[in-house]
Amino acid sequence: MTAQERDLDRVRVRGAREHNLQGVDLDIPRDALVAFTGVSGSGKSSLAFGTIYAESQRRYFESVAPYARRLMHQVGSPDVDAITGLPPAVALPQQRSGGSARSTVGSATTIANVVRMLYSRVGTYPEGAPMLLAEDFSTNTVQGACPTCHGLGRVHDVPERLMVPDDSLTIREGALAAWPTAWHGKQLRDSLISLGYDIDIPWRELTREQRDWALHTDESPQVPVYTDRSPAEVQRAVAEGVEPRYMSTFLGVRRYVLSTFAGSKSARMRERAASFMVSIACPSCGGKRLKPEALAVTFEGNDIVELSAMPLDDVAALLEQVLSPEWAAEHEGGEGRAGALAPEQLLAARRLVSEALARIAPIVDLGLGSLSLDRTTGSLSSGELQRMRLATQVLSQLFGVVFVLDEPSAGLHPADTEPLLRILARLRDSGSTVYFVEHSLDVIRAADWIVDIGPGAGAQGGTVVYSGPLDGLRGAEASVTRRYLFDAPPPARSPRTPREGDGRIELQGVTRHTIRDLSVAFPLGALTAVTGVSGSGKSTLVAQALPELLQASLASELDADEARADEGSTAADDPLAIATEASTTGSARGPGERLRRIVQVSQRPIGRTSRSNVATYTGLFDRIRALFAATPEARRRRYSASRFSFNLPAGRCPTCKGEGTMEVELLFLPTVHAPCTTCGGSRYNPETLEVELDGRTVADVLAMSVADAREWFEDDDVHRHLDALLDVGLGYVALGQPATELSGGEAQRVKLAAELRRGQRGDTLYLLDEPTSGLHPADADRLMTHLHHLVDGGSTVIMVEHDMRVVAEADWVVDLGPGSGAAGGTVVAEGTPVQVAVSSASRTAPYLAAALREAGSGGSPRQAAR
Repeated sequence: MTAQERDLDRVRVRGAREHNLQGVDLDIPRDALVAFTGVSGSGKSSLAFGTIYAESQRRYFESVAPYARRLMHQVGSPDVDAITGLPPAVALPQQRSGGSARSTVGSATTIANVVRMLYSRVGTYPEGAPMLLAEDFSTNTVQGACPTCHGLGRVHDVPERLMVPDDSLTIREGALAAWPTAWHGKQLRDSLISLGYDIDIPWRELTREQRDWALHTDESPQVPVYTDRSPAEVQRAVAEGVEPRYMSTFLGVRRYVLSTFAGSKSARMRERAASFMVSIACPSCGGKRLKPEALAVTFEGNDIVELSAMPLDDVAALLEQVLSPEWAAEHEGGEGRAGALAPEQLLAARRLVSEALARIAPIVDLGLGSLSLDRTTGSLSSGELQRMRLATQVLSQLFGVVFVLDEPSAGLHPADTEPLLRILARLRDSGSTVYFVEHSLDVIRAADWIVDIGPGAGAQGGTVVYSGPLDGLRGAEASVTRRYLFDAPPPARSPRTPREGDGRIELQGVTRHTIRDLSVAFPLGALTAVTGVSGSGKSTLVAQALPELLQASLASELDADEARADEGSTAADDPLAIATEASTTGSARGPGERLRRIVQVSQRPIGRTSRSNVATYTGLFDRIRALFAATPEARRRRYSASRFSFNLPAGRCPTCKGEGTMEVELLFLPTVHAPCTTCGGSRYNPETLEVELDGRTVADVLAMSVADAREWFEDDDVHRHLDALLDVGLGYVALGQPATELSGGEAQRVKLAAELRRGQRGDTLYLLDEPTSGLHPADADRLMTHLHHLVDGGSTVIMVEHDMRVVAEADWVVDLGPGSGAAGGTVVAEGTPVQVAVSSASRTAPYLAAALREAGSGGSPRQAAR
């Protein structure tokens, strides 16, 4: 093979310095599965995404049009000397896109297109009904959407009981509570006087006609207003045609509320309007979002909405029946027989069903068979979103590209990892290259090539520790990853007898989503791992049902100001959405004296904009700003701590308003964000940056990593904040890292750090959702040490977890299943890790048994159980 041919088989990186990379030179094979490994913060993503994918994107921008090239200086390019042999790249990061509320699994994977065509061509129509087009079965088209709710399924209503909460009051006394206060409210009341209303008698004594018109009219008449006159004088002036003080535009109460909610620029006024509104199922379509003609068409007894609500596993099973000879025989025949199809319709049915099954197969293979076609993409976890995108890439049959994935195994049960590996191998074998950042040891072992970055995180990382086939990593002494792959390091803690706990939380008859009439108990003063295949109901139980039932049952016992709900709940975002959220039924019991506080630590974002970051969320930035305000230069200039906030006009950059970035519109491409050309991304104006603390500006401090800041600061209060972040494995994260750039696992650990900084109590219940997601095994060991410390202090930890190394360290395990979706939601095994590992009904058992053996539990799990 010539040197030129070898170059075509490699991606050659020279002088990569993005983020903490220290001039990396590297040759990586193409047409292979390449795993980028290393401790959290070592520089894996900086190399895979920040350098390799970013350079591929830059080259694409340069090739498409002069318009894009003109914007290249704004978009930026990776800090690297050269990259050769780089094919086009497709990135599948673990970041939530800004898709619309109408985006669903069906629309994102295009399966919905095939299903709509199936209903159009071979659906069962009512007698005499004309054939509908595929567009007629879409809630996103004018042809198909319900004309009342416009395809949303719900309508906003303003009930009379909210508009008039007390009908004993007069209009002057405020009977119409939904109307505005102050001057505008007086104007509307004066308008009613001119319209002949007596505003000084109780509302309920007005005629029904008067009440209905004032509340519900859609008219907006011009009404004369006379001020400083009695109602009788106003009526007389109207009758005599006296010139009014001014003319008023009248709005009925319901119309005022709806128009304010939809059009007001004041968040406070919209929030007030929402308090008088409710969201109800559309009365026309019953919440199904489609027009009646489309809902009347069925396939195998289901309308398209009912089929779209089924788990994909069930949809596949239903469609597979169509390919059987029995189904064809049942539906053959001419006109006049119910369900009979013409020969061309039978052919269309087989072809459409085959296409739908081909699109469903990779999604089911990736552990997403419990999802339904109508599931909104906004409700998926970042790991589920990435796997769904991966499935669509498999279907695209792209050839000769580089797929760059960010922890594709995140959120996957070990049993679901095997199909994932088959999908990745399928991409490779079809002529593409797969580069993936990964922490799962099983997935790393399946790679053709390992690029281990490290040896540490942040400034201690950024170098190539090893690059080559898996077996060669054995000799890389500096690699932390090597020790977990080959050396089977001992547990971070000494072997111990599982804690038995000192009480129990008992749940009875729990029903929510896939969980049906579930009864289960959790020990208090212990660490419990809830396991099960993807979609079995783990998060529903731990993150939704458990806290809801406990807070309802122990409301009088819990500290109301300290019980924390999930920060990202739908209800908090949209007060009208609360009626659409699933409800939990069942009951919970627990000793009130042992359980006075519930802390939920989820993977939801810690903020929705770049203004929220690690330092602001944890409260650390308050102390940092105070330190800057105490410097001699700041005192001389009379700068207070607020001067060093990028959210206030005094100190922030006037161009980007403290964002640090500006949006760059690319018209035919997604909008990208580039550093502000005025402040260079620092967020601050020049005057603020003239104040330094020990030689560093406030922007310099925000750019420091947690680990570097711990070494640099001398303030004890700052140390307490930073130590909590270090304890959860976030030493590599920058203090000013925007919330929008954190993965779900990182966001959860930031919340956990903020909680750990508080004074610890022994009566707290911590609910965690995959706390080790995104962590290298070494970092996971460190986090587990801290969680065990919480339990040793008397607290209780219940966590959803897929990492069997971590589950093996739990005191108690509750395994849900046996499958996902409708096949899950029940307890298939519970007990100590050793007891669950020998369960014949549990899909988790064999993987947990292997983890116990690797941890050196002494004998097989079965022997230990006896």
